[in-house]
Amino acid sequence: QLQASGGGLVQAGGSLRLSCAASGRTFSTYTGWFRQAPGKEREFVATISWPVSMRYYADSVKGRFTISKDNAKNTVYLQMNSLKPEDTAVYYCAAGSSYSRKTHDYDYWGQGTQVTVSS
Repeated sequence: QLQASGGGLVQAGGSLRLSCAASGRTFSTYTGWFRQAPGKEREFVATISWPVSMRYYADSVKGRFTISKDNAKNTVYLQMNSLKPEDTAVYYCAAGSSYSRKTHDYDYWGQGTQVTVSS
């Protein structure tokens, strides 16, 4: 089970850190973050491999967001800096067995956490 948390309301230029905690199981080979804005498809944000941390980012967040993990806590984080109104979405964490930027390649999903960036 994946539990996402850390969302909230922040002004443009601000920061938030999302957490994705895994319970009942260890992380799959890749743990990713996706987001879905109203009326839009769910899109890839970032992913990190397990146990060696290979990181991949969507171009739209590269340089602003950082994905990391704490092996001991079975938790993956998404540090989001320089937030923009277009980052507003529900953010989901997901786990899969191979590198992918596609939702259907991830087997387990968290419940989502809302991020709202005001202008």
